[in-house]
Amino acid sequence: MQQWAQAKSGFNKSITGRLRRRSVQAVWGVFGSGVLLVGCAESVQNTQVVKPSLAPSNLAVTSTAVVYGQAPRAVPEAARAAVVSAREAMQRRQWEALPGYAEQARDDHELGGYPMYWYLRQLLNDATQPVPTQQIYAFLQQNKNPYLENRLKSDWILASAKQGDFDTVRRIGTVASRTSEVDCAILQARFLGTGQVSAAQALAVFKPGNACWSMLGQLTGANVITHEHLEPLLRDAVEYDSKDSARRYAALAFSPAGLSSYDALMANPMGWLATQSGSATGELQQLRALAFSRLARQDRDGGAAFLEAQGNTLLNERNRQWAWTQFGLVAALNLEARADGWYRKAGEGFRLSDYNHAWRTRMALRQPTIDWKWVEQTIRMMGADQQKEPVWVYWYGRARAGQGDNSGAASAWQSILYDHGFYGQLATEALGRKIVVPPQPAEPSAAEINKIMTHEGLQRAIALFRLGWRPEAVGEWNFAIRGMNDRELMAAAEWALREQVYDRTINTSMLTKNDFNFRQRYLAPFEGRVSQQARAVGVDPAWVYGLIRQESRFVTVARSSVGAAGLMQVMPGTAQLVARKLGLSYSAANAHDFDTNTLLGTSYLKMILDDLNGSEVLATAGYNAGPNRAKRWRDASDHSLEGAIFAETIPFTETRLYVKYVISNATWYRAAFTGRPQSIVEQLGQVRP
Repeated sequence: MQQWAQAKSGFNKSITGRLRRRSVQAVWGVFGSGVLLVGCAESVQNTQVVKPSLAPSNLAVTSTAVVYGQAPRAVPEAARAAVVSAREAMQRRQWEALPGYAEQARDDHELGGYPMYWYLRQLLNDATQPVPTQQIYAFLQQNKNPYLENRLKSDWILASAKQGDFDTVRRIGTVASRTSEVDCAILQARFLGTGQVSAAQALAVFKPGNACWSMLGQLTGANVITHEHLEPLLRDAVEYDSKDSARRYAALAFSPAGLSSYDALMANPMGWLATQSGSATGELQQLRALAFSRLARQDRDGGAAFLEAQGNTLLNERNRQWAWTQFGLVAALNLEARADGWYRKAGEGFRLSDYNHAWRTRMALRQPTIDWKWVEQTIRMMGADQQKEPVWVYWYGRARAGQGDNSGAASAWQSILYDHGFYGQLATEALGRKIVVPPQPAEPSAAEINKIMTHEGLQRAIALFRLGWRPEAVGEWNFAIRGMNDRELMAAAEWALREQVYDRTINTSMLTKNDFNFRQRYLAPFEGRVSQQARAVGVDPAWVYGLIRQESRFVTVARSSVGAAGLMQVMPGTAQLVARKLGLSYSAANAHDFDTNTLLGTSYLKMILDDLNGSEVLATAGYNAGPNRAKRWRDASDHSLEGAIFAETIPFTETRLYVKYVISNATWYRAAFTGRPQSIVEQLGQVRP
């Protein structure tokens, strides 16, 4: 262990010492072959292109087989400059300039396909323009980049589906790497062609989106998707407060009169329910159940009293049971102890969403005296797949142990030791063991790394990373590693590490099935500078590394959708606040500066830690969701909670997952840095109000 930690410390220094930043002119290229048929827009349109058959031989699905080529070779400077200029033109929406740049970029065997791809993608996205079929044919015939081929076919499928041209969608066929939208368009096209699409197939790919809503509407109109299929989707959307999706499901599920009632009950559930009396069946029964779900969000006290008084009259047994879980869920999300009582009142034997099943178990765990038999019952009520998730296997084991069945508990915990995350670590300790870094596989050899560096897709991805074009680079990289075995994945991760593309190092190494390279998965870059800053402000470096790994994957230029920036994803307002407290001047221009970002991030972490009585669990939650929320969640209980129970019952899904990831990460980093066995249970501690 200690040797592994020492090797880890020295490894990053040796790699960094060998790295050098390359200018655009010095970027090495991928193996070359073929010339892309591109030119100015007019010349492409006037080129006599023989329209090929859209048979599978011409538009075949890109294989997932790993293909290797030649060692990297230089790219002509002028060709690469044309690609760079094309991207700048694309960002300025100067679409007419792209075909010209595509012609100039034709000798860039790595990235020369991008200018024309950007141009064709824009034409496909422009609903006022016809689909540029001939230009697409030309591109697909000459393009040597399977990733761009896959992307263009996907764009073509969606554009054709949007225009109602499902004949073309069928002729294009499937693509290698698809989104749910593309899957939905393909299924709708298949249904219109052969009628051979089942409800199960459609629901397996459906996610709210234009193409999927179109497919769902088509299949509902044809009675392939029925009210029985729509009911759980509608209920789950109302339960999750996804109003837009719920309204669209309702429009498919209900008659015009029923939809009018739905709109009324969503606006004023108690007012609408007050107009109801006697028993009901069918659509009206469903509407009443939804009204109680909506009422739970608006008035838990009055709504629960009304359900107690009128539920037997207005609802059938299963809808009454479901209605009680709606009050249980809203109370659970507010961490109210009474949620457990409402869940118990609901009983069992009816359909419940995975989300609500989980909260029923979580609230059973938050009780002052845990009823382990009830915890076990709530887990057994889950579907088979949900029961197999490490989180519920672990708590099932705890429930068996709590009832004296140590053998059953050990069997459950043993079954999730494959999971190196939060619950695998907890299971390890529950079995009486400490957490140590597992035996490491043989490191990627020079031959394996040299071979992976001949992979044309990875060469393109590295070229894009060197240009700083992360969106394109990540797409190329992820497409390239499909189908790789463990040794290839570790070699690819090693190449990413040498290029300082740390997020791809981690994410690629995390895909291995049997060989687990923790030096890659839990890398600690920046030559001790993070640890030095952490110690300077008085926080554990392992915790800081665990947090950065989750926040940014060590991408210094990372920026979230809400404006959090840099390694430690510091929010602009937080940065200003901490800078003032430290007596520093701060400018948003410095948000991604390593020293500035780590100083502000670690200082803020220390402030939260001190404010929350030294609890890393609370401080981690506070770093993600704000310290005041962490305090409210802590004070919602009138008794001490195990740190693991507190973490599992954080109401915000993002924060709940974040805390578990960070604490798990920190445990591995401590094991690596110290060379000693670790305890995640001790790290979690107790959370006291």
